[in-house]
Amino acid sequence: MSTNHELKDAPNRANTPSNIVIRALKGILIGIGAILPGLSGGVLSVIFGVYKPLINFLSNIKNNFIANIKYFLPIFIGALFGVLLFSIAVEAAFGKYAAQFVCLFIGFVIGTFPSLYRQAGKEGRKPFDIGLLVISALIMFALMYFGKDMPEVKPSPLVWFLSGALVSFGALVPGMSPSNFLIYFNLYDKMAAGIAGFDFAMLIPFVAGGIACILLFSKIIHWLFERYYAKMFHIILGLVIGSTLAIFPAIIFPAYTPQGLDMADLTWLQALIFGGAMLIAGIVLSYLFSLLEEHVDKQKD
Repeated sequence: MSTNHELKDAPNRANTPSNIVIRALKGILIGIGAILPGLSGGVLSVIFGVYKPLINFLSNIKNNFIANIKYFLPIFIGALFGVLLFSIAVEAAFGKYAAQFVCLFIGFVIGTFPSLYRQAGKEGRKPFDIGLLVISALIMFALMYFGKDMPEVKPSPLVWFLSGALVSFGALVPGMSPSNFLIYFNLYDKMAAGIAGFDFAMLIPFVAGGIACILLFSKIIHWLFERYYAKMFHIILGLVIGSTLAIFPAIIFPAYTPQGLDMADLTWLQALIFGGAMLIAGIVLSYLFSLLEEHVDKQKD
């Protein structure tokens, strides 16, 4: 779903109506992924080809500021809408059909992984890079799998500040799923309710923590990309793989137990068909996104 051209020089792409709509849709999905349990907004930003240009922008905000704002504004607005939209829906459809809706995003990962792998190797690929991919995948899988044993934390301004920083860190480090950790700390439903209800006592420290994290870490990540592109990209791919695999024991498999099927009011076959349809939809949508992007690029050229 992304192209090398977009990764290298995103702000210079034409701001045609179709291009703006594409970026807004990407933003909505990235926003949903940022607070969707088992996934990461950073993963989706990599999948949609906006991760590296965004890191470049955040690490040097003054450089091409107007052009960058024009490029990223639809993404930012879409992401905010996605966060709000999903926060409102989190106790409704997602609560009942969590596994099936997660399958949609797994489809995005599957559909775009080949292009991401090619991007990771565009400056060369060594056995050490493959090793980094495998190690980062194992580490991320272990963190998410064993993270369910974390203790409950009571909400406070400091807790919300750290939660906002955690969510932003998940955007900066693709593969990390902050929502999983918030669930383990019993903060996820409270976060969603605070966002949906515009609870400023929660939102102000939460947003402050997110901004602080971005300002602190974006330059570091940009520096690492500039000097260790192949290694960084393969580590990110490993994080994407590890976090995606960790979704299965955390969300997918429990949905097919008698308790999970009873909660969703589905039979095993219905749940399988529903999940399979969402998975295929994710793969098809990611493919259609890539075709639409290619069409926009050809029009611009």
